[in-house]
Amino acid sequence: MASELRTLFDPRTCIRKGLCPVTDIRNKGDFLENHSLYFEQHGSGPEKIIFIMGLNSSSFAWLPQVKHFSRMPQYSVLVFDNRGVGNSGTPKGPYTTSGMAEDAIALLDYLEFTEPRSLHVVGLSMGGMISQELALRIPERMISLTLGVTTAGGHIWNNLPPWKGFNALLRMIFMKDPAQKIPILLDLLYTSPWIDEKAVDDPKRRTNREVEFESYARRLEITRPQTLIGALSQMSAGLTHHVSAEKLRKISKSIPKVTLATGDHDNLVLPHNTVYLKAHMEEAEVVTFKDTGHALHYQRQREFNAMLERVFEEGRSRRE
Repeated sequence: MASELRTLFDPRTCIRKGLCPVTDIRNKGDFLENHSLYFEQHGSGPEKIIFIMGLNSSSFAWLPQVKHFSRMPQYSVLVFDNRGVGNSGTPKGPYTTSGMAEDAIALLDYLEFTEPRSLHVVGLSMGGMISQELALRIPERMISLTLGVTTAGGHIWNNLPPWKGFNALLRMIFMKDPAQKIPILLDLLYTSPWIDEKAVDDPKRRTNREVEFESYARRLEITRPQTLIGALSQMSAGLTHHVSAEKLRKISKSIPKVTLATGDHDNLVLPHNTVYLKAHMEEAEVVTFKDTGHALHYQRQREFNAMLERVFEEGRSRRE
């Protein structure tokens, strides 16, 4: 039962949670691909926010954003585990970002999040790739689209991350003990010296490394271990992703507010990918977080959440 699955999110803001029968909704009829998506909705406001996470990460990675926005009465916050990770199913691979976007649409339809101009979409990394595919399919539902630390893709060899990131991902895939992954993740996702600075507002005066280590350990403790098939299939989706320049222009023109966010020291998706997106998304705004790595929604969570508040407000005003 989905209600018995452990969660990091505050149960006091949770409106509903469960398993969406994606395959049944899409009428695939292929028992080998039968899978469901685990989701949680927090808050019940008229404007919906859907947060879409990236490679090999569960929806628990959105903890700072769910905590922040679920307490605002105007929003309903939706998070879910992509296929192949967390509490969602792991169908046979390889996966594609377009197929994962279809999963998200099935979930939105299941929850009746279908009203025109009612949806804010926020995607990071591979979640940003999925969000691009989502925007091509249901632009009429969206008020705003935020694409963070992501890429339009292209040839497989162009989609490979820098060597430090690629090497780290390969090493972690074959690690059986999740705790061994944490030090690698911290050095991969955050910048130095930030990771070894004293954490802001931490009463114990610990470093960011200590705080984030504890956070990741807690997340790994209650998250179902990812299978090798899930990890490799998700990686395949990222490596084969491609949205053409023409489609990027279409997305940019069809949604009231589009924002491109990036750090300037990213070991997984180089910042020049955001420059490329902007070149073909003329209407989009670019926000660069200085001295920031791939996990900008954690490293700069106050600034990131404030940016989203502004983006949502501007999208709302343009819609009206």
